[in-house]
Formats: sequence, structure tokens, C-alpha cells
Amino acid sequence: MRAYESEVQARVGFLRRALEESGAKGFVFGNSGGKDSALVGVLCKMACADTVGVMLPCQAARGYGEDMRDALSVAAQFEIRTRTIDLADTRAALLLALEKNAVLTDAARGNIAPRLRMTALYAIAAAENRLVAGTGNRDEVYMGYFTKWGDGAYDVNPIADLLVFEVYACLRHLGVPPSILSKAPSAGLFEGQTDEEEMGVTYAAIDQFLLSGEASERDRAIIDSYHRRSEHKRRPPLIFTSNKL
Repeated sequence: MRAYESEVQARVGFLRRALEESGAKGFVFGNSGGKDSALVGVLCKMACADTVGVMLPCQAARGYGEDMRDALSVAAQFEIRTRTIDLADTRAALLLALEKNAVLTDAARGNIAPRLRMTALYAIAAAENRLVAGTGNRDEVYMGYFTKWGDGAYDVNPIADLLVFEVYACLRHLGVPPSILSKAPSAGLFEGQTDEEEMGVTYAAIDQFLLSGEASERDRAIIDSYHRRSEHKRRPPLIFTSNKL
């Protein structure tokens, strides 16, 4: 079991060093109303008062309802400045243009929202000299459960080594609103989507596998498949190199 106060302070120090080394003035993160964004937002605010959380509803009704309420609740409790950018019309316009030229799969459609959100965050970061804070946890990184060049893109990530149960433990330690802890995790990729239903395996099972290597035959097969198929997400883009100077 981690000593969560020292863990929090170590991550705050990490974020402060990142700011100092980059010359940036603050952080910007996507405040989705979920567990990971809540923890990242609080850590960023503890590291730097000039932290902005951006709510980026795009398509799913949950993004305009309970997720927005939870995002605002965290922001109010920890005094995190908040902005809202509604990307629904942008997504619709992009889909319309794309569908005139390509037959999109469900996966291709689903990945548009995370990539639009990251485009918005980096535009704000560039305009205001901020670092984009990533919100992916260890389970998501291992499973490749993130969108390449979407939520998988960031300048700094203070929670990438935390298992999901550790994220929850940090949140309880920090005293976040109970609603953050009780709802099913969702990436908001489509209406009614939840992470565990989409993956077909629970975060508890992934945590256990990453801690001990133990899993049921069924869960291990799913976890191994996700990890194998997503290897390209965890490595730099392939580039051609030659021996020429």
C-alpha cells in the first residue's frame, strides 16, 4: 500500500519541476468529470495556482449531464478555473466532410472526439504558454485504452504509474466529491459507453494482473490481446534511418 500523502507531494514536485524546466506558466487539462481527470486536476492545482480545467463535451449526453456536474464540483472544491468548449458541432462538421470521402468504422468515428479535445487543449496551451497534463493511468497505458494523438498526447502525466485502485485511493485521500468515486468510468466515446463493458474486463482484474501476473484464463486472454494490439501506441512513430551523416 502506498503512503498517499507522500505520493501526492512527490507528484506535485514532479509537476513543479516540469513547469520550471519548460518555462511554461501553468497547466491545462481536460476536466471530464472522471476519476483520472479529477486527480490530475487537483495535483496540477496543488503544483501551480495557474491551472485551467476545460470541459469538452462532444457527443454523449453524459458529457452534458452528470460528467459536467462532477467536473464543476471538483473545480469548485479545489478552486480550479474552468472553461467549457462544446465540440459537438465541430465533430458533426468533420464527420460530414469525412463521410463524403471515406467509409468510417465505429472505431474511426469514436476516436474523433478525443482528438478534437486534444486539439482544443493544445491550442489553449500554445496561446497561453501552458503544459497539457495527461490523465491516463497505468491500466489504460498497458491496455492501450487511449486514443493515439488524442488522450494519449500530452506534455506531462503525473498518474501514468498508478493502478486504478490507487487512483481511487489518492482521490479518497484528497477528499474529492463522492460522485467521482461511485460512477462507472467512461471515455465518452459514444452514447452509453463504459470502459469495462467495452474492454470486456474489469479494472480490478487488470490491477490484479499488473500487480501479481495473476488472472483468470479469460481475463488474461483479453488483457494480452489488448496489450499486444496496442504496442504501436506506446512507442515513438517509426522513422527511416540511414548510415549517411
